[in-house]
Amino acid sequence: MNSQVMFIPSGLAGTFDSKHTVLDAARELGVDLDSVCGGRGVCGKCQVIPSFGNFPKWAITSEVNSLSEVNSTEELYSGRRPLETGGRLGCQAFIQGDLIVEVPPGSQLHGPMVRKEVNIRTVDLDPVSTVSVVEIEISQFSDPLERKEVLSAALLDQWKMKTSGVSDYALKQLGDLDRSETIVSVVLRHNPKNLVVIAVWAGFETESYGIAIDVGSTTIAGHLLELSTGEICASHGLMNPQIRLGEDLMSRVSYAMMNPDGGKALTELVRGAINDLVGELARIAQIPLNKIVELILVGNPVMHHLFLGLDSTPLGQAPFTLQLAESVLVEATSLDLICEAAYVYVLPCIAGHVGADTAAVILAEDPMNFDGPLLIVDVGTNAEIILSVDGKLFAASSPTGPALEGAQITCGQRASKGAIERVRINSETLEPKFKVIGSDLWSDDPLFDEDIEGFGITGICGSGIVEVLGEMYLAGLIAEDGLLSDVPSGIGTKTSRVFQEGRTFSYMLHRGSGSSHNRDITVNQSDVRAVQLAKAALRAGVDLLMERAELASVKQIRFAGGFGSHIDPLYAMILGLIPDCPLQDVVSSGNAAGAGAIIALVSGQARTQIEKQVLEINKIETAIEPRFQELFVAALAIPHLEASTTNLESIVTLPPKSKTQVSKRSSRRSRQ
Repeated sequence: MNSQVMFIPSGLAGTFDSKHTVLDAARELGVDLDSVCGGRGVCGKCQVIPSFGNFPKWAITSEVNSLSEVNSTEELYSGRRPLETGGRLGCQAFIQGDLIVEVPPGSQLHGPMVRKEVNIRTVDLDPVSTVSVVEIEISQFSDPLERKEVLSAALLDQWKMKTSGVSDYALKQLGDLDRSETIVSVVLRHNPKNLVVIAVWAGFETESYGIAIDVGSTTIAGHLLELSTGEICASHGLMNPQIRLGEDLMSRVSYAMMNPDGGKALTELVRGAINDLVGELARIAQIPLNKIVELILVGNPVMHHLFLGLDSTPLGQAPFTLQLAESVLVEATSLDLICEAAYVYVLPCIAGHVGADTAAVILAEDPMNFDGPLLIVDVGTNAEIILSVDGKLFAASSPTGPALEGAQITCGQRASKGAIERVRINSETLEPKFKVIGSDLWSDDPLFDEDIEGFGITGICGSGIVEVLGEMYLAGLIAEDGLLSDVPSGIGTKTSRVFQEGRTFSYMLHRGSGSSHNRDITVNQSDVRAVQLAKAALRAGVDLLMERAELASVKQIRFAGGFGSHIDPLYAMILGLIPDCPLQDVVSSGNAAGAGAIIALVSGQARTQIEKQVLEINKIETAIEPRFQELFVAALAIPHLEASTTNLESIVTLPPKSKTQVSKRSSRRSRQ
């Protein structure tokens, strides 16, 4: 009996019989699953993590018995890379039924590179947690409660600080102090109405630390700072392991709906990942975990709810009700986090699909103080859109899906060495050249092959997808309706680069040698369609906000987020991701959500500010707006069915509109 197997995050799938191992299936499909021992179960590089449950998106129910039982090779495995929790060796696990299987970053030969740079505007340091050193006499007291009274008296006497309480963790530390200690360092948390002791260290310890974390649906990025100076001591990112239970947000909500304890499983995964991130940041900065006293978290509403252990299922259907919109302040231990001394502050959400990450972007970009209409777009699996006009803020979210990040694309991949990220196509010969991550040379450079030796050409990432489609459109290979043709418009002759696959055509971007380091890289009709759907959802959200604000144009457009910082504004405009405007007015903000989280980490005043601002935002739920669908249909065209392209046409020569497209425009105008 053949079984359906879906690999995550690549989205590659196929049917296989019980003679196939997971590694066999991965190789046949071209999945990036590493292996160096020839399937002997020795190297441990082909580890995979099966996901079990009901997955409506792919119409697959993945069960425990969908894989063969753990065999003696796996039981005796003792390679240098330990098996991950729930992990299996792909070369030993035989397919017995329908299956969803994740290839974790460590098993990918060309693993993902989390590229989330952060730029921070000037902000006044106003840390919520501070350190005070006090002289104390505790030699006669062993009971922690008695020591608490002595400490409170010392703080009042020496620092004129009246404390209202001591955390359980600090109380335990007091009890563990040596009787001979006469100098202790006290971490005090300045809450709006009280002052609480949250940590106590023996001797002079004047530095305390906090971590700002951006919990994205694809990646989780964190920055560790010394709180008194605001210095970033370490940065690190990792992939969100929830991807094994659903690649996009609605898939995860669906998993929580359809599987017993599905929400709990998703919560455990994200908390486990955050613990891994915290531990790695502490290791990089070479500090003990008990020195971490503050954690700031931001994320979209689904990530927000799953991290906090809240029911996310209402976010999967209208009216998209938030279980909790206000900011959250809790002890880290209550969320099963490993930094015992820390308190966790989660920024407020804005609406059902506009979360704490958007609040962080607002905090970082300060759009209300920009002179003129400002559009901020955070491009990701779910795109957040902010529009500032005359001191008013409008916000919305659009379900773009993962196509713009390289997922669900035939040769797509996350940004890593070997991924094509820049593309140019000669409009006369239709021959391409490109750049890959890891090399500064174009592919037509004589030294290119030598420069990429060791990692090769492995796929195409999000910025490359945007550029190759933009170049194909300019070269006439793709029509404005997205149809990929074997006879480019304006040239009228066929090219060997375009070949037929079934009833549609594909473009050969790179002819490979057949190895995993150098495989064929193609763009087919379904790839074009996936990007069209993604960009139309984003653009329709933008157009909806601009209609609501009664705007025809904006003064500046800012790209936020990891993907936005690498996309070329010109190609974003060619595809119609963003409205037409002077190209110099489109800028990158980097990881604005991460920057906003950092600002909230070092400034209590900033937290108060954003809590007030989110209450004044004009929130628009695109999923229930009747006008959104009309705008979506218009935005499917490249660049757009009816919007102006004046500024774009001053930079590039756009292909002439087809008669069909002109007819559609005329018909549309006649109905308005």
